[in-house]
Amino acid sequence: MKKVVDAMGDPCPIPVVKTKEAIKELNGAPGAVETLVDNEIAVQNLTKMANQKGYGVTSEKLGENRFRVVMAVNGGEAGADGPDETPCVPDARRGNMVVAVSSAAMGAGDDELGAALMKAFLYALAQQETLPAAVLFYNGGARLTCEGSASLEDLKALEAQGVEILTCGTCLNFYGLTERLRVGAVTNMYDIAERLTGAASVIRP
Repeated sequence: MKKVVDAMGDPCPIPVVKTKEAIKELNGAPGAVETLVDNEIAVQNLTKMANQKGYGVTSEKLGENRFRVVMAVNGGEAGADGPDETPCVPDARRGNMVVAVSSAAMGAGDDELGAALMKAFLYALAQQETLPAAVLFYNGGARLTCEGSASLEDLKALEAQGVEILTCGTCLNFYGLTERLRVGAVTNMYDIAERLTGAASVIRP
């Protein structure tokens, strides 16, 4: 069986996510998954994923900004990660991981790049097998849960899987965004402090 994935023009990490979905669609049967991408970084990411999973993998350049990555899947992939698996919902067994987002941009440097990285991070977070118990937004990060944010759909996807999306009310008020909150609930600094100090691990993108 062969699956073809068209990820041309898709930013990181979408090619990897699409390829994983195609592998699940094999339903545990052996087969090949061919992914088309338009940049070498995507080729590297897909190759790394294949190596981690133990799949055979080859890649080739088909033309200007056009690459093909082929994975040979041995079968037996359905298992716990099969298509009928119940979506992962965070609970006490996950160690109470919390993600704290204090800015609309990820990292220091160019703001446009930082905004793109944050969008990619939140998208990738929603695709993880192990989800956080909550994602906390404060200071500039409060903008990400409000009208006009490019990450609203990804945050709604996290919320649908049981992740609490919480935004600092003081921050919303300071930026004049109180009426523009579009996902999750409003929280306060006491709750934020309690969740951060009580978390087994805190991720700060």
